[in-house]
Amino acid sequence: MSVSRFVKHLVGSGHRLLLRPPPPPSPPPLCCLSALSVAQTRRIPVATTFSSSPASSGPSLSSSDGGPAVESPSPSYLSVRIRCPKDVADELSEALLCFGASSASMDEEDGSDSSDEISINSIFLPSEDVDASVSNAADSIGLKDVPEYDIEVCEQEDWVKKTQESLRPVKVTEGLWIIPEWQTPPNVEATNIILNPGLAFGTGEHPTTRLCLLLLHGLIKGGEHLLDYGTGSGILAIAALKLGAASAVGFDVDPQAISSARHNAALNNIESDKMQLELVPTNEGTHEDSGQTLHKQGLISETEKYDVVVANILLNPLLELADHIVSYAKPGATVAVSGILSDQVPSIRSRYSCFLEDISVSEQGEWACLSGTKKINF
Repeated sequence: MSVSRFVKHLVGSGHRLLLRPPPPPSPPPLCCLSALSVAQTRRIPVATTFSSSPASSGPSLSSSDGGPAVESPSPSYLSVRIRCPKDVADELSEALLCFGASSASMDEEDGSDSSDEISINSIFLPSEDVDASVSNAADSIGLKDVPEYDIEVCEQEDWVKKTQESLRPVKVTEGLWIIPEWQTPPNVEATNIILNPGLAFGTGEHPTTRLCLLLLHGLIKGGEHLLDYGTGSGILAIAALKLGAASAVGFDVDPQAISSARHNAALNNIESDKMQLELVPTNEGTHEDSGQTLHKQGLISETEKYDVVVANILLNPLLELADHIVSYAKPGATVAVSGILSDQVPSIRSRYSCFLEDISVSEQGEWACLSGTKKINF
């Protein structure tokens, strides 16, 4: 598998489980390039990383027990502006995160049709080798030449405060809101999902998350059992429960994601028996999470159990693990996959058409979500 996909390799019940991009090799500075800041900063966010390591010298949104915490910021950081062809900007931004960048975003004003290039703005810790990071990132996606870039040393600010100021309540659709933990819901009568994303992906503003939320909003009628395959912040599982699902299960390979999802469940007054979280074993077979050791058993082995299975992850694991993802759904259940661009839909449709019928695709911008019904005779 190409290194440019940046997903963890796991072995669980004979399968490689590739659920979520790994965190950078060292704790990053918190930045205010989160997906929820689009309207306020006119930036198109690609990803943002929040440090939650107790040993981190940088700020954090998560403490060791999964709750929010604020630490003193480091004195400086490196701001790197990279010019690259538009058609590789998403992949290069993703690659930069894998090779040491703490964040990557693209300027909306640079996205006009008047130029074939766009600027990627990224942040690095001073300890990172930017030259090596940019070179490795470019090489990993097949660029022949390393793109031009400028480096500026900037003084660190209170990123926790800035990020919190930039995160606003998000209206997904009528009656469904995503509310940052430190904000007040605009409509207390609505279905409000209280969220502190921490290190995990899933703020409610990214198009793939919104597409999945919209699907669940129309799909959940009450009493369903849902699996969130690659749960991240837990936002989809929490949304399903607050919309009326009977139970939800979230899988993830990252202990920090599990801690974040557990914290968010508590913020929404969801009991642990209603929303179960499973840390998927790595190739060592176990993980330690809050003093528990999880083995290749339990929820991971329970197939054909769920009325709804949703996987908002990455293209390659969706392709490689299609049969594994679908195996968790009951015959006749709904399976939804996202985390893909619109031009990747044909390959996803081709891969899942042997498992699903009545396939439909919803799109938002250049992102897509494919869903269908598991075939009865599969």
